[in-house]
Parts: sequence; structure tokens; C-alpha cells
Amino acid sequence: MIRILKYGEVPNGEIFSRNMPTANVTDTVAEILRSVRERGDDALRAYTERFDGAKLDRLTVSEEEMAEALSRVDPDLKRIMEKAAANIRRFHSRQVRNSVMLNEEDGVVMGWKVIPLDRAGLYVPGGTASYPSSVLMDVIPAKIAGVREVVLTTPPGRDGKIAPAILTAAHIAGADRIVKAGGAQAIAALAYGTESVPRVDKIVGPGNAFVSEAKRQVYGQVAIDMIAGPSEILVVADGKSNPAHLAADLLSQAEHDRASSAVLVTDSASLAQAVSDELERQLPLLERREIARASIDNNGKIIVADDLRRAIEIANEIAPEHLELCVDNPFDYLDSIHHAGSVFLGRNCPEALGDYLAGPNHTLPTQGTARFSSPLSVDDFVKKTQYTYFTRDALNRVAEDVAAFARAEGLTGHARSALSRKE
Repeated sequence: MIRILKYGEVPNGEIFSRNMPTANVTDTVAEILRSVRERGDDALRAYTERFDGAKLDRLTVSEEEMAEALSRVDPDLKRIMEKAAANIRRFHSRQVRNSVMLNEEDGVVMGWKVIPLDRAGLYVPGGTASYPSSVLMDVIPAKIAGVREVVLTTPPGRDGKIAPAILTAAHIAGADRIVKAGGAQAIAALAYGTESVPRVDKIVGPGNAFVSEAKRQVYGQVAIDMIAGPSEILVVADGKSNPAHLAADLLSQAEHDRASSAVLVTDSASLAQAVSDELERQLPLLERREIARASIDNNGKIIVADDLRRAIEIANEIAPEHLELCVDNPFDYLDSIHHAGSVFLGRNCPEALGDYLAGPNHTLPTQGTARFSSPLSVDDFVKKTQYTYFTRDALNRVAEDVAAFARAEGLTGHARSALSRKE
């Protein structure tokens, strides 16, 4: 049963507490990373057989396997994925940044170049569920950014094959190479390279505790997008909202993982109770009801606030991955939202819409990191290099100032460098 908490009548620790993964996998991950770094493909095959039950001769998906997958996937699902891909491309194409050159003073030119990464590694989870939607969300922004090679890794089934829906999504999105590997071993392969897997410049995509810890440990060797935790939803709703809709939205995230969190913040005590009752009615109807039950019982909560202004403040403090505003005139509140991964406005915009079809990215900051992090975007797959050009006359105008600043820091070599060119 979900907890109902009245803001101001319980300690703030109960209001703002969240489930934090506690699995201590540091040493295990370090050993996997070391083994893959030293033994390459042999280690990758051994871990894939050990953890996924698949004995592989070839670690990458062949053209024949891709063709078989495309022939087997449900045509309606393929059509929907193509529609989703078009929406994702349309949204992310507007994120492309241009290089800039500034020439605001005689003899001085400055600017920056926007340069796509050479190679990006995209991790797609397997295990309890298959996520072709994540393939679209991760690959498409990378290709729009101009990444030369996109390498996708995902764990195979016991038959050594990747789910047809995953391969179809990869084909639609334009992935260049698909590797049959999951877990920390896949992150190691992307970070260090093996005989079959090229080393990448950045790794993106969510995963389990082993994947997250592996990303943490290889950071610096490669870039990463974020350390993603369990999925989260927070719904801010007024008393006019439909409790059945709100319960369904909360359960849409609760079914992801036992560690997922689903939170409702409302100004209506009667709605709070109605949603609690509705959760109990809907939970048994889910195929993943055991997972959802654990999530709701352990991490779910309904917070009753004095008014919607206070509800928004609570939402900002929690900084959720997904935030629904189920209120009248939701755009009136949008400027008040400062910390959320993705915001869903109004009573007709369930978070599931964003997971699959709308177009904005669903790879989002979790565990309160929306306070300082952003959704995955085209920006994640580019870097900037700046440049400066001075003519001799332009340098002569500022050389004494540069030298004086350098001497103030005790760096006389810098001063000499600037003055050596001065006429």
C-alpha cells in the first residue's frame, strides 16, 4: 500500500527521501574491467556466456542476422518505430549548434568550432525487458550530431541473438555496429576497445548497478552521459484530476524496476485517497505486478500539500526524472519548474507518450541530478574547440597588459613570451 504523507505534519526527511541503490559492486566491476582490458574478445565471450548464457563465435551482429530480424519483426511495430524516429529526428534536429567566428576588433579573430565525436558507444539494457525505444532515443541524436561511428551494445538472449525489435530500431536509427554484450563487460569493451569492438569517445545509456558502476570507473578514459539510477515519476495534480489516470501513470514507472519510485503531490486529500484505492485496483492487472507492487510499497508515496504552489516547491526539491503537471492551464506553472528531467503538461500528456512517440529524449537525469544535469541531446555528441587570431598590431596593443598580468602571477616566462613579439 502506498504511503500518504501530509506536508508539514511529517519530517521533511520522509517527504524528500528517495531510494538510493546500495549494491556494493565496485570490486566485481573493477575485476571485469581489468579482465576485458587485458584479454579483449576472449574475456567478453567468457562473461557473455557466464552472465547471459550465450556461447558466441561472433560478437557483432552480421548482415544476415539483421536481415532475419527485419523479416521477423511485426510490421505494425516497425511502422510505429519509424513514426517515433521521425518525431525524434524532428525534435533533435533543432538542437544542432553552429560554429561561431567573432571579428569585433581590428586584427582580432576569435571563435569556436563545433565538432562531432568520432565514435560513440550506446548501451541498451536487456534482462527483465527489451527497450527498442532507447535505441531510437540514443542513436538518432548521435547521428544528427554527425558522429562518424555509432557502436551499440546490448546483451543477447541464450540463443546468442538480439531481439528483432532491438535490431529493427537500430536499423531505423542508423547504428553502425551492434555488439552482443551487456553489463560491465560491455562498458569495458567500449572504453578500452577489443579485437571486435572499437574504443569510443563517449558512452551513453542507462543500465543496472553494474553498468552504472562501470561507467563511473571508466570515466576519464572516456566521457559518459550520466550515472543513471532507477526510473522515477512525480505527478503534481489538482483535485479535478482523474484518479484512475494518475494511478496508471504512477504504475507506468513502478513496473520498470523494484527500485523505481512513483510519487504524487496534490492539494487534495480526497484525491490522494482515491488514487491510493485506484492503485490497489489496477496493480493486479499488470503483467509485471510483482515488480510494480514492490516499487509502490517500498518507494511510492502520495504527498498532500496545502496548495499547488507548495506542490511545485516540493517537486523542485525532489528534482524528478519525469514530472507530470496534471492541472488546469499547465503552462502557467512551467516557468516555476526549475529542476526536472522532462515535464509533461496537462491532463492528456502521460509520461509514456514521452517514452515512445512524442520526440523529446527519454534518457534523463535521475536521483535528483536534474538539479544540474540535462536530458540526452545532440549536445552530448559534440565538443567545441576554440581558436584565437591576432595580427602583429593587435598584439602590440595588449602585450604590455598581458605581461603585467603574467608578472602578477609570478610567471615571467609568460611575460617574456608576450613581449618578445612586441615592436
